[in-house]
Amino acid sequence: MLRTPGGFSLRFRPRALAAGAGCGLLAAGLGVLAVAGGDYPMTPADVLRVLAGAGNPAEDFIVHQLRLPRMVTAVLVGAALALAGAVFQSLVRNPLGSPDVLGFTQGAATGALVVVVLGGDSLALSGAAVAGGLLTGLLIHAVAWRNGAHGHRLVLVGIGFSAILTGVNGYLLTRAPLMDAARAMRWLTGSLDGRGWSDALPLLTVLAVVTPAVLLGCGPALRMMELGDDAASGLGVPVRRLRPPLLAAAVLLVSFAAAAAGPVSFVALTAPHLARRLTRSPGPNLLAAMCVGATLVVGADLLAQRAFAGHQLPVGAVTGALGGAYLVWLLAAERRAGRL
Repeated sequence: MLRTPGGFSLRFRPRALAAGAGCGLLAAGLGVLAVAGGDYPMTPADVLRVLAGAGNPAEDFIVHQLRLPRMVTAVLVGAALALAGAVFQSLVRNPLGSPDVLGFTQGAATGALVVVVLGGDSLALSGAAVAGGLLTGLLIHAVAWRNGAHGHRLVLVGIGFSAILTGVNGYLLTRAPLMDAARAMRWLTGSLDGRGWSDALPLLTVLAVVTPAVLLGCGPALRMMELGDDAASGLGVPVRRLRPPLLAAAVLLVSFAAAAAGPVSFVALTAPHLARRLTRSPGPNLLAAMCVGATLVVGADLLAQRAFAGHQLPVGAVTGALGGAYLVWLLAAERRAGRL
C-alpha cells in the first residue's frame, strides 16, 4: 500500500507488477524482431540504432514509415482488446464474456461491410466499424436493460445479437462485388497489413482517455462487482451508475480496435485469463491484461509474418488458432477440476 500526503492510496502486488513488466518487455522485444524482419533485412541492433536517430535515410523511412506503425498498431490493438475483455468479464461475471461472444465485434464488422457493399474507401470503412460497434452496444444495452443491465441478461442478449449479425454479415458478403468481398474477408479475419500512423493514432487517443478512467476510477469497483451486484452495492459500490459508462468504455475500445485492424479474435477472451494465471491475484488485473494482450498480438503478428516463407497470414488467423486451442484446454481443465 502506497500513500501520498494528500491521502490518496494505491495498492499494488509485487507479483502483478513483475508479471506486467515482464510481458511489457517481451512485447517490446518481439516488436523489435518484427520491425527488423522483411524484404529489407535488418538486425535488432540496427532497429534500435534507427530508433535512436542514428540510421541512414533509407533505414529511417523503412522503420518509421513502413514497419513501426504496424508494430505500434499491434500493441495498441492488443492492449485495447485485453482491457475491454477484462471489463466485460468482470461486468458479466462470466469467464467466457468477451466482445467476440457478446456481439460487439460482429456489430463493428457489420458497419464495415455496409461500406464495402456501397463501395466506400478505407477511411469510411474505419468510421463505419466504429459506428457499427457503438450502435450494437447501444442496442444490446437497451434490450438487456430492466432495472439495470445485469450480467446474465447481457450475455444472453449479446449471444442473440451475435447470431443475428453473423447472418447479416454473411448476406452482405454475398452482395459485395467479388474483389471487394475478398478485401472484406481479409479485413474480417483481422489484418495488420499496410497499417500506418493514421490507423494507430485514433486508437492511441481513445486508449489515452479511457485507460486512466477505467484503471484509476473504476478498477477497485470492478473488483467488487465480480462478487455480484448485491454484494458490491452492500460494500458501497454504485453498481447501476457505474455499469453503463464501463460498458461504453469497453465497446469504444473494441470498436476502435476493429477499425484499426479488423476483428482480431480471441485476444479479449484469453488475455485476462492469462493475466490472472500470471499474477495469481483476484480481480480483473486490468494493467497486466493489457500487457498480455499487447504481447499476444505482437507475437501473433510476428508468427504470421515468419511462419510461411513468402506468404503472410492475417494476424487474426493466428490469434484465432491459438485462442481456440487455449479455450479447448481451459474448458478441459475446468471439467477436470469439477467446475463444469
